[in-house]
Amino acid sequence: MQCLEMTTKRKIIGRLVPCRCFRGEEEIISVLDYSHCSLQQVPKEVFNFERTLEELYLDANQIEELPKQLFNCQALRKLSIPDNDLSNLPTTIASLVNLKELDISKNGVQEFPENIKCCKCLTIIEASVNPISKLPDGFTQLLNLTQLYLNDAFLEFLPANFGRLVKLRILELRENHLKTLPKSMHKLAQLERLDLGNNEFSELPEVLDQIQNLRELWMDNNALQVLPGVCKFLLCHVV
Repeated sequence: MQCLEMTTKRKIIGRLVPCRCFRGEEEIISVLDYSHCSLQQVPKEVFNFERTLEELYLDANQIEELPKQLFNCQALRKLSIPDNDLSNLPTTIASLVNLKELDISKNGVQEFPENIKCCKCLTIIEASVNPISKLPDGFTQLLNLTQLYLNDAFLEFLPANFGRLVKLRILELRENHLKTLPKSMHKLAQLERLDLGNNEFSELPEVLDQIQNLRELWMDNNALQVLPGVCKFLLCHVV
């Protein structure tokens, strides 16, 4: 028996049951949860609901790639695939124009495709614990991003125009190889939380003093020698 939880816009219609039991309900399925099911691929049953599916959870499986059919689910608003075996994010993700939340944390993804910029509705991206070494220029066209988590990656720098992401409120970049921040970050007027712990900063980036609404700054486990202007922050851990 296949592991599956299905939710409709009106009610939960089944838990831990095969999709075939609910053929009459196909048109109203909006949420599918296949988390912790030891799957090696995305179940084909998912594609029966491509017109109505809004949330898909594939957490903690052994999925290595995402099939093209998945990106026909254009109503999808949340795609959750953490703790799998993905090595890349297909360029076909550009088809998910209504996607608001993406979680690909704890995989082997090395980069975002340039056309991630087509997912203009994205507000939350969780991509921590992936060997991502850089962000494409197209990434800075995700102008609706409010939360970005890229902890424990291989980032050495951010795009020069990173400051275009003016709606960011939370930015976590812990455990990378960052030494500087782009000057354009002064435009992040809504940024409240910034985690730069466990990087390679030798001094506090001057641009931080220009981010007026920053309330929480983490700089622990860097190699800072002086802390100019640090009193403006409510929380600052420094080692």
